[in-house]
Amino acid sequence: MKIEVTRDVFPLAQVFRISRGARTEAEVLTVTLSDGDHVGRGECVPYARYNETLASVEAEIAALPRDITRKGLQELMEAGAARNAVDCALWDLEAKKAGKRVWELAGLPAPKPEVTAYTLSLDEPAAMQAQAEKNAWRPLLKIKLGTPDDMPRLEAVRRGAPNSRIIIDANEGWSAEVYADLSSHLVRLGVALVEQPLPAGLDDALIGLDRPVPVCADESCHDRASLPDLKGKYDVVNIKLDKTGGLTEALALREAALAEGYDIMVGCMVGSSLAMAPAVLVAQGGLITDLDGPLLLAEDRDHALTFDESGVHPAEPALWG
Repeated sequence: MKIEVTRDVFPLAQVFRISRGARTEAEVLTVTLSDGDHVGRGECVPYARYNETLASVEAEIAALPRDITRKGLQELMEAGAARNAVDCALWDLEAKKAGKRVWELAGLPAPKPEVTAYTLSLDEPAAMQAQAEKNAWRPLLKIKLGTPDDMPRLEAVRRGAPNSRIIIDANEGWSAEVYADLSSHLVRLGVALVEQPLPAGLDDALIGLDRPVPVCADESCHDRASLPDLKGKYDVVNIKLDKTGGLTEALALREAALAEGYDIMVGCMVGSSLAMAPAVLVAQGGLITDLDGPLLLAEDRDHALTFDESGVHPAEPALWG
């Protein structure tokens, strides 16, 4: 089997800011697998938060044996961006060879559109209110917080979009005391979910804390091995394929998390429709879908996912799966 890795750059529609910094483009790695007759593709976004770079992930993939299988991949590579791109490409290749859809191979029901969050870039309150007004027609908005001026920003977004559901991502920027102080205001402003308020590794402070707004584990949850440490701290787990290391583990994590009583959020890095396509299968019936990466791009891939009032639609075979 031939394994090819390419670097692709997608300009963003506008500067995208979170508390950790700003970006103007999305840099991704595309893995293409070929058996001579069929081609499978997958995409990943290396994340510096987990000590991943484009070069380091390329090197991991280059070291793989050319006869790698999905089962062998789980045993050979750790969860992360490199395994994600290869795992999703293997699923795509299997589907192409079988003449079936990935959801059929995985024994899943036929997927349907899922309403997705749309993320507003971090900015001054007036600018965020303007963003919210522009996107007030969307049913679910997400805002990135984790700064000393979070409440004015949240108030501004609520004024701009009075009827939208709002979820917030604190990006590990709060303490337990800050969350406790803000929680009544979050309820007042109709916030539906708070994502990763405390730093991973310091989130024991959530144990026993009143959580009037559901708290979601993001950086604290990577794969099934993360679940034992989440008890008593979180209500929801955010499944991202670049953290789980692909669709195979993402589906297994979803099943295990549901069995332990967690609700499911499915999120993404800023990437193209190729990265979102496998995640749409994981998002089916979940509490929150946050697969808006392509909506933030100035240009997407050919055969891009469809986004409309029904949400994000499953991929066509020409894109993936």
